[in-house]
Amino acid sequence: MTQRVTVSLDEDSHAALETLLAETGKGQSEIVRRALAFYAANFEAASGRPSDNLEQYYQMLTSGEHVLLDVDFLHAFLEHCYAGDDPDPAFIEAADRVSDYHAREYAARFDEVGELLEWLSFCGFLDVRREEDDVYHIVFPSEAIRWFMTRFIERSTVDMPTEIDVDQGVSKVIVTERSSD
Repeated sequence: MTQRVTVSLDEDSHAALETLLAETGKGQSEIVRRALAFYAANFEAASGRPSDNLEQYYQMLTSGEHVLLDVDFLHAFLEHCYAGDDPDPAFIEAADRVSDYHAREYAARFDEVGELLEWLSFCGFLDVRREEDDVYHIVFPSEAIRWFMTRFIERSTVDMPTEIDVDQGVSKVIVTERSSD
């Protein structure tokens, strides 16, 4: 069933409608239907209430410190550097410098390793499940990412108020956090 709606447009809305009519070749009704459907699907972002994940992505990207990277590129880079053997020493040195820098940042940002693991999960490097208060099961998408991220986690948590024990499997890792007293 079709329903008619009468809408009053201000100058900006009218100009937007005219532009969309010219660019799409569609009729006014089709443009308005699509606009409403798009608005409904993206209401949170359009109404200034972005989701927590969207807000975190926005903060990461606008800081200039992070970029979007296709996961296949990440796999390709790490597989090339790792290749199941000992990685290139120059790569390890560079990755360790990044990890050491993050250790200082994370000591001020996170109170427990679980918070860091959730952050890394949000970034897409791993999936984490808290098993007990201080035990985390981590699953990685590949052996190379397991190697890289486990090394990163071990090095980037050294300045935090807790210590970790890491038990490695093939694609999984169990991290146990304990007080550094």
